[in-house]
Amino acid sequence: QLQASGGGLVQAGGSLRLTCAASGRTFRSYSMGWFRQAPGKEREFVADIRGSDRVTYSAASGKGRFTISGDNAKNTVYLQMNSLKPEDTALYYCAARTVEIGRYPPTVSHYAYWGQGTLVTVSS
Repeated sequence: QLQASGGGLVQAGGSLRLTCAASGRTFRSYSMGWFRQAPGKEREFVADIRGSDRVTYSAASGKGRFTISGDNAKNTVYLQMNSLKPEDTALYYCAARTVEIGRYPPTVSHYAYWGQGTLVTVSS
């Protein structure tokens, strides 16, 4: 089970750190990702951290602003979001995958386990 938290209301230029806590099984060897979905839009990839070697990959929309990291001891993954923009407003989801990604960016179908979303609202 994946539990996402840390969302909230923030002004443009501000920061938030999202947390994804895993329970019920050990996700330490899994690769983890963050996705987001704005109203009326499809769910889109944000960032991924590979379970085998902790290599990270971020979507262009968040590069230089968003950082994904993991804490194996806590079975937790984070998404640090800085310099937030109103267009970052969305429901953010964490997810876990066991399959390898042949070509980045990964898609929703690569992830078998999903947490509930945490809402991020960025005001202008």
